Amino acid sequence: MVAFIPDAAEEPYFAHSARESDGEWHRLKDHLEATGQKAARFLADVGWQDVGRAIGLLHDIGKYTAEFQDRLKGSHKQVNHSTAGAEIASRHYGDQAAVAKLMAFCIAGHHAGLANGKRLANGRNGLASLEDRLKGPFPQPDPAWQREIALPRVAVPPDFDCTATPDFTLAFLCRMFFSALVDADFLDTEAWYGKKGANRGQHPSMRELSSRLDRHLDRKLACASTSEVDAVRASVLKHVRGKADAERGVFTLTVPTGGGKTLTSLAFALRHALAHDLDRVVYVLPFTTIIEQTAKVFRDALGEDNNDVDFVVEHHSAFDEREVRGRESQDKLKLAMENWDAPVVVTTTVQFFESLFANRPSRCRKLHNIANSVVVLDEAQALPHGVLRPCVAAMAELARNWRTSLVLCTATQPALAQADGFEDGFGKTTELAPDPKGLYGKLKRTRVHNEGEFDDDELTARLADERQVLCIVNTRRHARELFLALPDRDGAVHLTTAMCAQHRRERLDIVRQRLDDSKPVRLVATSLVEAGVDVDFPVVWRAMAGLESIAQAAGRCNREGRHPVGHVHVFTSPEGKTPREMRPLADAARRTWRKHGDDPLSLSALDDYFREVYWVKGEELDSKRILAMTKGREDTRDFPFERVAREFRVISTSALPVIVPYKPYKETVCQLVCDLLNHVQPPGAIARKLQPYVVAVPPEARAQLVDAGAVQFVRAAEFDEQFAVLENESLYSCDVGLTWTDPTFREAESLLL
Repeated sequence: MVAFIPDAAEEPYFAHSARESDGEWHRLKDHLEATGQKAARFLADVGWQDVGRAIGLLHDIGKYTAEFQDRLKGSHKQVNHSTAGAEIASRHYGDQAAVAKLMAFCIAGHHAGLANGKRLANGRNGLASLEDRLKGPFPQPDPAWQREIALPRVAVPPDFDCTATPDFTLAFLCRMFFSALVDADFLDTEAWYGKKGANRGQHPSMRELSSRLDRHLDRKLACASTSEVDAVRASVLKHVRGKADAERGVFTLTVPTGGGKTLTSLAFALRHALAHDLDRVVYVLPFTTIIEQTAKVFRDALGEDNNDVDFVVEHHSAFDEREVRGRESQDKLKLAMENWDAPVVVTTTVQFFESLFANRPSRCRKLHNIANSVVVLDEAQALPHGVLRPCVAAMAELARNWRTSLVLCTATQPALAQADGFEDGFGKTTELAPDPKGLYGKLKRTRVHNEGEFDDDELTARLADERQVLCIVNTRRHARELFLALPDRDGAVHLTTAMCAQHRRERLDIVRQRLDDSKPVRLVATSLVEAGVDVDFPVVWRAMAGLESIAQAAGRCNREGRHPVGHVHVFTSPEGKTPREMRPLADAARRTWRKHGDDPLSLSALDDYFREVYWVKGEELDSKRILAMTKGREDTRDFPFERVAREFRVISTSALPVIVPYKPYKETVCQLVCDLLNHVQPPGAIARKLQPYVVAVPPEARAQLVDAGAVQFVRAAEFDEQFAVLENESLYSCDVGLTWTDPTFREAESLLL
């Protein structure tokens, strides 16, 4: 039986079925050309535009078949339309061996994701390998495609540097190609169906944003006090602004906590982007707890008004970025995926780095927009040790081949350069701050005391004796127990990620107000309060941890220099023992402290500390051997993309979201859940609105809550188990947030600070 093949002159091939507005079908030739044009534009700044055009033209060549056209007309038969284009790319561009196989990876995986090059021997293959895909069988496209599509020549850009780490560089290149293709495909489909956001891309220019920030900072300087702290901040800002014309590369900004790093780094990033014609600033933060706060600071500083499109994108969803497999046309539009097409993006370390090593379209779509940008890593010392070497390799690659400047912004600069002895570290870094050692001396406002062991009774008694005090411990459980044990609850406040973000914001507002009013306030918190949370206590107690954590805690003490000296008391606790993963850091801190007893937080002490930590950890800096998985494959290019994506995790302990109907906003939460069920808005938009009311819990804890009927899923086919809602509201309290009592969760809980 011969399959019917339509005559291209009489019945054109289509990419997508009819749109609702006018019943018109999307011609395949038009879709391929538009996708190719967009992908070419995405890669033009780095010289790979011809590859972008080629993969865009080839990605849906498999739709030139009667089988796929029948599917568009109502057949429910699954059709492999991706492999044909991958096979053509491998054959047609075989003389460009450096990129032909990378193109095939992208085209074959543009729906399901980047597969492994070869089948894994252990059988852990979720996707068919590229090798197996190319062996077929798959429907062969009608030769009519050659009358409609003219493939461009491709060549490696002359300034592409593949000499330092050829294997890693080629794998990285493939993900960037994939990103450009996926984003171009989705954008053209979105535009065809008329679902394109009316405001997409309509943002203020970099020049306008930089000018707005300059005006805001100048107003702040004019209103600043004459204190030494404000004088130092002004000096740092002026110096860093003056370096914005420096050549692109890797920069460090080493300024003590309270020195104004956040807006100073943004001022540099915007001016640097303007000087080098870069497209955006990506601001990377270690915790979701400070994303919204930082984004608000940026919006306020950049003077967003009612006529502006929201030019600050926050990407930190706790909800899974799920794919909808095997669906076409409008179903694509249901995927909640960010492409970071905005001048300022605020995201998390997890989102940023896991995307750089991902293989799924939803995670990879935004990667090409990291190129040609300035990436600021705030609190760079918090980069996770278990994947530190791959993270540094990815950052170095961005700087080397993708027109990206990086700013490592911290009070406690990690030793990540080759000059620091870090294997495969940055070759060159440029310090932006004026005289970091001198700044440390000028902004030193605390004295650190090693108090030894304190049990909870002794500790709560000491906290009760202080009128205003902050106590930071290492686990949520210990923080909750200390808070409940405080003998004097006047002004006692608890802060933990067992509370939803909106709840935490309100708690912090109470704390700041009581501090300003000189009222009693005793805050017991986990380490979430250490990074980017602007509070100023005269006294801080900190459970023993790494020196970088102790330094961050000290940054919440006498921050504005209102007291002659602030006091930071470091203790160990028999009840709140140091979690297993933190013990090597605490041990290194103790050894460094013995060597630098007079000032354990000096820059020289921190330098010794980081060198020891990295030396002691050794291979643990790539605990999943991510770099080894890619090494030695530059000739075959059989990169195990799916395996790398599965193994690379910034946080080894997973957490799952539970939506809590936090009482002051219960009606809002319930309405948003109702909107999910009724498809009032795309689920991604609703998920972002629900983010302030989410608590992340260990998978075992959520499963038990579900089994007990305390949590229920939003039941809709496309959501699976993505949206879980707390039904038993008695488990969530205004004092301690969400509580689950099974003691088997305590160890897992300690990892979710």
